[in-house]
Parts: sequence; structure tokens; C-alpha cells
Amino acid sequence: MRAAARKRRRWLVLAGGLVTAAGAVIAVVLLLLPGGPGPAAVTPGTLVTTFQPGELRQVPNACGAVPTATVRQYLPGKVGQSSPLPVSGAAESACNWTVDQPPVYRLMELNMLAYAPNGLASGNGSATFAAIDAYDSTLQGIGDPPKRSPAPRATVTPLPGFGNQAFGALQVFHEGGAITDVATVLVRYHNVVVTVTLDGLEHSNRGSYGPVSEAALSAAALAFARAAEASLH
Repeated sequence: MRAAARKRRRWLVLAGGLVTAAGAVIAVVLLLLPGGPGPAAVTPGTLVTTFQPGELRQVPNACGAVPTATVRQYLPGKVGQSSPLPVSGAAESACNWTVDQPPVYRLMELNMLAYAPNGLASGNGSATFAAIDAYDSTLQGIGDPPKRSPAPRATVTPLPGFGNQAFGALQVFHEGGAITDVATVLVRYHNVVVTVTLDGLEHSNRGSYGPVSEAALSAAALAFARAAEASLH
């Protein structure tokens, strides 16, 4: 079930991956410059190559960003926790929480990624514009998946007043006789994109799992996203 969840994630992050990779290269170059990156005045029409005021160069530990009380409230039962290795150093952190006690199966995944200035980004190429591009690409992909994507079209709900941009989405996957509901919350805070996904088994071809409440899944994903976004302030 975890392998299937990872497979579903690939299409969600594929478009943003190119932006992330390019941003990481530029970040390394900036860090090697004398004095390192720092806020600098921006001349209209010029390309931004340094971090601007309010932008973050690194993110907090994702597992510590969500209070224990929140985890217990929204993931009742025996919870397993793991920290996937980041691919972008201190600029990225992720954490997974799992509950596997029939009839309940939940897989909560949290990822926080701080984008660097990127010459391929829109606008002036700043770190914030790189994050905006990644956010928009994910929104487009989840709301209107490519034809060969295994993912169904999501029901997308804007979340005004949350971060600089935010939306929630709900999808229902049918795979190998199993039915999985997936709630997603994506939040952008300056140059950081917070991604939360929560899988809940509605029905499994092995074991007695389900049913799940779509409203409960969405509420849990939103609570984890709010906690993660708050840790960035």
C-alpha cells in the first residue's frame, strides 16, 4: 500500500522537480560566492540571484513541526513515524506518519521545501517566483492530470487567508481492487511550499479496512499543513 502511495506521488511532484533541481544548482553557486547569499536591492527588470527579505534558506524539521497533540487527535491509534532523507539538504524536510490497524489505514506525508533563486523561474527569477511556479504546476497537475497519469482529477478547493497561496484537494484512487481516498493540502509561504497528503483506505482487497470519512481526511491534512506553515514564521 505504501508503494502504491509513492507511485501516486510521482506524478504530483514531477513537474516541480525540474524547478527544484535548477533551484538547487543555483543555491549551491550562491553559497560558494564570497560572503554567501543575502538580501539585496532589486532593480526593476533585472534577474534576482540572491535571497530577498522574508525568504527562507532552510526549513524546520518536518517531524517536529506538528505537535504531538495534533498527531494524536487526527491519527488515533498506534502511529509509526519516519523521516525520509531529504534531497535538498537543509532546504527540505519531510516526515511520514502511518497507522495500520484494521479497519484503519492512514498514511500522512508532510514535505517542506524552500526554493532558491532560479534563472528559469518566471517573473524576476527570485526564490519566491520559483516557489510560485512549483505551486502553480502542482495545482494544474492535480486539477487536470495528464492523460497517462494514474491519478484521477481532483476536487480542488481554494483556501484563502492561509499562507500566501493555498488549496485543498480530494481524489479517489481505484487500484487493484482497493479504493483509497487521498486528501492533499498545498501551501506557499514566500519561497517555501508545504505539501501534505493523507491516504485513507476506503476498501482493500486484503484485510478489513474502511470505510473512511472524506471530511475527516481533509480536516486532518489541513491541521498538519497549518502546523507546518506556522513553524515557518
